[in-house]
Amino acid sequence: MGIKKSVFVFAVVILSVFIIAVTGISFYMLDYSLAPGEDRTDSAAHYDTLYTDYPEVRTWTDSLRRLHALRDTFVTMPTGERHHALYIREGGQKTAFVVHGWRDCSIDFLYLAKMYQQMFGYNVVVPDLHASGLSDGDAIGMGWLDRKDMLQWLEVFKSDTIIVHGVSMGAATTMMMSGEQMPDWVRDIRFIEDCGYTSVWDEFSKELKEEFGLPAFPLMYSTSMLCKLRYGWSFSEASALRQVKKCQYPMLFIHGDNDTFVPTEMSLRLYQAKPGRKRIWITSNTEHAESYKNHREEYMKRVGDFILWE
Repeated sequence: MGIKKSVFVFAVVILSVFIIAVTGISFYMLDYSLAPGEDRTDSAAHYDTLYTDYPEVRTWTDSLRRLHALRDTFVTMPTGERHHALYIREGGQKTAFVVHGWRDCSIDFLYLAKMYQQMFGYNVVVPDLHASGLSDGDAIGMGWLDRKDMLQWLEVFKSDTIIVHGVSMGAATTMMMSGEQMPDWVRDIRFIEDCGYTSVWDEFSKELKEEFGLPAFPLMYSTSMLCKLRYGWSFSEASALRQVKKCQYPMLFIHGDNDTFVPTEMSLRLYQAKPGRKRIWITSNTEHAESYKNHREEYMKRVGDFILWE
């Protein structure tokens, strides 16, 4: 075998090994990133965590149950999948949709449902997003396909006046939803995003660099392509930033100043991109998804002011 041919064969072998390695790591990254929480259907465990973090919620949920006012609702999405939500009926035509974060479920965010029902008199819907809680699905959607599911929930619980309030991945879902055309029957809809990311690409590439010290190329590209083939969406198209630029409805941005999981600067970029009516609140001495916990009274006041903003 000549030298040139030997070099060629060696290069082919190295390239093949590289492709196999990248493909294997891409499958691992995708499965890890989008895998549902292991305890997703363990409602008792989620309630235990909720009551530990927010003990005042226990009395409220117990009261709702006695009145049969905390209801499980299941609907069939256009995809044929069965999705679940917790529903609290207060009466009237004002409804708040509270959207949970990555590997969370509806139960984890009942503390916000309590705020809307008790303080503001809203009906409340807290959906389990795709592959979360009691909803069908094998892979988390990071908000992108979830935006369509949220529009479906609007149709199920029609109201004149609507708040969509999401935290972390739920905030990204909220922003991704906000760029879509709302139903004609909606009179007033407003969005609150609490520590959401600019895009799935930005968030995943940040984690890849910080956790593993790896650049975006080639793994982000290969994993995004794999996601497109398996689930029908890519990391680059799942952009809250792009959707916010199209949003014509009022939006409140909330973010902790010490958030390193979803960097605070992401919220600043999102706020700058949003046209029209908007407000922003950067909470002090606060890490990821802890603005309500650390600044409860001011959080409720700012949400109340935003709801009443003319």
